[in-house]
Amino acid sequence: MARTRANDYDEKRRAILNRSAELFAAHGYDRASMSKIAEACGVSKANLYHYYKDKEELLFDVIRFHLEELLEVVEAADRPELSPEPRLKELIAALLEAYRDADAQHNVQINGLRLLPAERQIELKAMERDLVRLFSGAVAGVAPQLERTKLLKPVTMSLFGMINWHYLWFKSTGEVSRADYAELVAQLIIDGTRNLQAQQFGAARHAKAAE
Repeated sequence: MARTRANDYDEKRRAILNRSAELFAAHGYDRASMSKIAEACGVSKANLYHYYKDKEELLFDVIRFHLEELLEVVEAADRPELSPEPRLKELIAALLEAYRDADAQHNVQINGLRLLPAERQIELKAMERDLVRLFSGAVAGVAPQLERTKLLKPVTMSLFGMINWHYLWFKSTGEVSRADYAELVAQLIIDGTRNLQAQQFGAARHAKAAE
């Protein structure tokens, strides 16, 4: 007979995921054994296996839950009816806010996704592409000359670079607030793309090749 799930099953599973993310981020996926995870969670190893059969499932769910939350937050914040600049600023602010208290999960997403089997990576990378697609549309709004050009993706990924690595240096008690940094990133993209033209880069590449 299948074991009946406790009423707080989902709550306990989420607590296990959060603690696992902290261990993976602090010590690395390879060093965080199921025994160490169980000990950190204050449960027996047998009880841990009631929730997750192995570390791979844990790693997958840490990243999946994190990406689901990011998508949920930015999709709720997206307002295409706004003019391009406020729309981009609100999306960046929403994403940065979603990263609050999620440094461990974010670290695991960046460093741990590649450790999963290819078939599991496919699902997670599709979610990442959904995020990129949403922000790419907002970037194209402030820089319409880049839409459907080879520069739209690198500009969008540069935006993510500024956001995704902020956890390495950002301090909530520092002089720059989360809202301040969201404004800064948005302004860098808006000002930096104002006179950007895709053909400039093609010309530069051809000139270098001719040297």
